[in-house]
Amino acid sequence: MRDYELTVLFAPESESEVNKALEGVKKLALDNGGKIKSEDNWGRKKLAYAIRRQEFATYVFMVLELPAGAPVKISGILNITPEVLRYLLVKVDEKTLKRLAASKAKMDKES
Repeated sequence: MRDYELTVLFAPESESEVNKALEGVKKLALDNGGKIKSEDNWGRKKLAYAIRRQEFATYVFMVLELPAGAPVKISGILNITPEVLRYLLVKVDEKTLKRLAASKAKMDKES
């Protein structure tokens, strides 16, 4: 199982619809054998350009632990989900995480 970062932009129809769509995304990850390690709702933000005539979107960021075949299945479902304006599912680079942790530790040591 590997760690993945998932950022989803939901159409901002109403808060209850966004919560329902978010629960659907969580269920999708869990049904495909994954675990949700963390979740951060960034709230409603203005988009740089209109997507499907929407000027705003609700951003949600998640860190998931997924088995090998799950990202393809999740991407396929998110592509056809009407509440999802855009999404980005990327594998977490372990080397980068180690470097960031080392540099943070170094900065904490200096201060």
